[in-house]
Formats: sequence, C-alpha cells, structure tokens
Amino acid sequence: METQLSIEARRFKKVREEQHFTQQAFAELLEIGATTADIERGKTKISGKVVMELLQRFNINPLWLFGKSFTQYIDINGGDVSPKVITLDAQEKETILLVNQKAAAGYPHNIQDTEWYETLPAFNIPLPEYRNATYRGFQVEGDSMLPNIRPNEWVLGKAVPSVSEASDSRIYIVVLKDSVLVKKLQKVLNAPDKVRLISLNESYIPIDVSVKDIQELWMVNSKLTFGIDEPNDSSLLRQLQQSMQELKGQIQDLNT
Repeated sequence: METQLSIEARRFKKVREEQHFTQQAFAELLEIGATTADIERGKTKISGKVVMELLQRFNINPLWLFGKSFTQYIDINGGDVSPKVITLDAQEKETILLVNQKAAAGYPHNIQDTEWYETLPAFNIPLPEYRNATYRGFQVEGDSMLPNIRPNEWVLGKAVPSVSEASDSRIYIVVLKDSVLVKKLQKVLNAPDKVRLISLNESYIPIDVSVKDIQELWMVNSKLTFGIDEPNDSSLLRQLQQSMQELKGQIQDLNT
C-alpha cells in the first residue's frame, strides 16, 4: 500500500504528477531508464543523480524530498539580489550612490525607480579597490552594530549577485521588502531558503529572513567616519603618565 512507502517515494511521485509527466516520460527526462515506476513502488531507492536532476530542473528541495523540510521548492541560484539600478557619470563610469537614513526608509519601495535614484548624491573613488564592481553607500541608523559601526556612520558595500555567493559571518547591507538593515549574515543549517541576520550588539537578538524577501545584498568592505574622537585609551595613558610625574615629584620632595 502507498501508506507503507517511504516518504521519498511518495514525494517523488507527487513531483512527477505535479509536472504532468507519465512514468515513461519522467524516466526519459531524468535519464534513469525504466526505474521511475520502481521508485514509486519503493523497489528502487532514489539515487543522488535523480536528486540533483530534480533540484536543477524543478528546484525541488532535497531535504523536502526526504521529509526533512516543509519547503518543497528552493532557488538554487540563491535568488537574484543584484542591484536593480546602476548609475553612470558623464564618462559612462559607474558612480557610488549615497543613501542616507531618510532615503533608506524609501529605498525598498523605490528600488526600480530610475528617477528616484537621480535625487541621490553620487561620487567616484579613484582607488583600485573600487574598480570592476558596483558599490553603494548607506548611512547606518541605530546602535545594533556597535562597537564596530557607530550610529550615523556610512558603510560602503560591494554588490552581491546572489545569496548563494554570500559568505558566512561577513557584514552585509540587506535590502528587504520594507527595510534596509546592516547585519552580519549567517546561512541557516538545513534551511537553504533562509538566512540569519546577526547584530554585533548583543542586546539585539538574531532574526531569520527568507531569501525570497531579500531584494538586494551588498557586502560591506569599508566605512566612512567623520569627527574622529581620540581613543579613550590615549587620554587614560596621559592621565597615568601625569599621575606618575606628580608621584615622582612628591617622592623627590620627601627626599630633600
């Protein structure tokens, strides 16, 4: 009986029927000879080759196929998160747009509006680190990335074409459907359709988002800081040195 079949056999049949293939046509498509019927009857196990074919042809999640996930379909390309609009200067060279906090609030909703982008300031950086790629600057709001990135600082991000190319534990500018976040990105084990966004400030808890909800992704490679304060350690060192000089003077006074 079908209820006694393995879950992968039942789901394999479900995929075939949803795609409207006969057993013979499905076998020919997957290049597995006459084993389609045997797989559905539970007489033959699904091979790795079949799993890969289902993933590449129909985006079937291997974890779903074997009953380890509720998500049937995944995008093997990680989703297209490349920039929706790029801007050029008079010399046909890409410019770096700056998105301040106010503009960031409207960025997700104007992400394909070329006229809206014209309202943003743009500039070029004549350094080799900023060649052969698209970059964009975003002003950081809030303290969730302290101590590495302070409120109101600017971060420059390099465009990432797909989530699958993102690296774990790097900091990214994540453009969702309703917000722009600067977070450390981490891929979720056994859930290829999700990523975890982590704040450096431990007061904020991590959040999981669906890959399909990410519109653009920019890997932070530098930041702009204005009004640099002298490190507290330096002022503390001067205070200690001053105290030592005063102590030496008091000792000399005692010895005279």
